[in-house]
Amino acid sequence: MLESLPLSAEFPVLETPRLLLRRHRSEDFPPFRAMLGDPGVTRFLGGRPFSQEDAWNKFVRNAGYWPLLGFGFWVLEEKSTGVFAGEVGLAYFFRELDPPAENLREAGWVLPASAHGKGYATEAVSAALAWSDTRFRDPRTICLIHPENLASLRVAEKCGFREFQRSTYKGEPALLLQCNR
Repeated sequence: MLESLPLSAEFPVLETPRLLLRRHRSEDFPPFRAMLGDPGVTRFLGGRPFSQEDAWNKFVRNAGYWPLLGFGFWVLEEKSTGVFAGEVGLAYFFRELDPPAENLREAGWVLPASAHGKGYATEAVSAALAWSDTRFRDPRTICLIHPENLASLRVAEKCGFREFQRSTYKGEPALLLQCNR
């Protein structure tokens, strides 16, 4: 069963010490596209850089969760510079996993190489989870990470996720981790 939130005219803007988590804007697409065009960033997101079309479809999909579910993805913006620093959020992906897993609310994050190693992902994921803690009846949130993606596994662990299932997704190994906050 999908848990959605009451829809409101307000889009929640979250602040962390260094980041602003805000709604997508059309001017975010060029840096978003550049991020998903970087082979180092997409290594564990399908294994190849995204075409402009695929990047656009992901961009509008992630922005579009909010009006449908009352939650979704935020753009990360460095507060000190206003620079695009990635994307983080929550969604239902209906992933076709082998073996299957229950379709639970899933956390996701992706940051451009220029934002790697700064602790931004942990800061942003923690803020998104804290926001969701006060809104959902079901405390379970999952994330899916390739087992070789050590940086994302560290972020997940710091945010309270623990492995609960090994699976395959689109022919690649995948770890499913769950956070019960």
